[in-house]
Amino acid sequence: MFSRDRWSEIMEALTANWFRTVLTAFGVLWGIFILVILLAAGKGLENGVMKDFGGMATNSMFMWTQVASKPYKGLPKGRRYNFEIEDVAAIKEQVPALRFISPRNQLGGFGGANNVVRGLNTGAFNVYGDYPEIIQQEPMDITSGRFINYSDIQDKRKVAIIGEGVKAALYDIGEDPVGTYIKINGVNFMVIGTYKKKSQGGDAEEGQKQIYVPFTAFSQAFNMGNQVGWMAITAKDGFPITNLKNEIIDVIKARHTIHPEDDRAVGHFDLFEEYSKVNGLFVALKAVAYFVGVLVLLSGIIGISNIMLIVVKERTNEIGVRRALGATPWSIRGQILMESVFLTIVSGMAGIILATGVIWLVNFQLDQMDTSEMMFANPSVNLGVVMIALTILIISGLLAGLIPAQHAIKVKPVDALRTE
Repeated sequence: MFSRDRWSEIMEALTANWFRTVLTAFGVLWGIFILVILLAAGKGLENGVMKDFGGMATNSMFMWTQVASKPYKGLPKGRRYNFEIEDVAAIKEQVPALRFISPRNQLGGFGGANNVVRGLNTGAFNVYGDYPEIIQQEPMDITSGRFINYSDIQDKRKVAIIGEGVKAALYDIGEDPVGTYIKINGVNFMVIGTYKKKSQGGDAEEGQKQIYVPFTAFSQAFNMGNQVGWMAITAKDGFPITNLKNEIIDVIKARHTIHPEDDRAVGHFDLFEEYSKVNGLFVALKAVAYFVGVLVLLSGIIGISNIMLIVVKERTNEIGVRRALGATPWSIRGQILMESVFLTIVSGMAGIILATGVIWLVNFQLDQMDTSEMMFANPSVNLGVVMIALTILIISGLLAGLIPAQHAIKVKPVDALRTE
């Protein structure tokens, strides 16, 4: 099958008319090029959107209190209530599939007044009272010092971790903030670490202007008692938070005497649900890319099939002689199929190489640009996509040569020898 004579015949057949062969091959080259480029562009868009999640634990939800919209057990409509630290233990006990529950309190906010002072420098920053688990839910790089630990929680230590944006606003260039003190709403906290958020989206700069302190110290310093402003809740792997959120909300409703059908009393944001929607969008985009790419590739395959039919017609005499000399139908069929597959693979690989070059150039240009505000990053295709493309090429080559091959073996030796 792989004899030198066989390959010589293949090359002779394909080079007999160079211009026709190149035009035919271009259809397949263009089809596979479009397929790879579409998949790479889809991946680039996916990377650009996903980087805004900043490595955040996506199987999470955020929950806060709202106004009760229905009267219940003698309590009026429009009643306000607060989460309590005891709610955390109750949720953990009744919903065991949860991995982290981080109660949070917050000072400041967008457009707030200056609430942090260090020497002569002041600034308005978000200040969070948190537990150590929050770093697992909102990943950040600790650039110096350390993060909150449970000793800080138990001892109610007035310590703080500040973002690089806070450091730039309150400290001189090159000054080490670790071990110094900042004053938050008049209360002194010692800085024990600095961080940089991993998020690279549009809120990246704002994400570096936050301060984290132990939840217990926050509650004591700012007279919060056992109140909790809101919670960040993450489920264990294999347990979508979307399937658990009703159980969590029901625990809160039962503990705070809220009507079971009051859907407005507990506010929540399901990050996993939003993440799943985004993932579904990119699955659809990938399917569209394959659909369009395969259709374009199919047009090239049809072109190869047509050319192979012409080649078979031109070689009718040759086929007749070979049949008369004892060539089997499978030998004739194999020759035509090999020519078709060879032409398809060569032109397809050229398309893959061309697409790879274009992707490299795009990535090179992106590396020279500030892409922090762009929803497009690192367009690429993995080895699996290349293998799929090769599989499509081989199957396509076989399909392109099948009809001409069948036509070739139907030619009777006597009729073929009579053909001029």
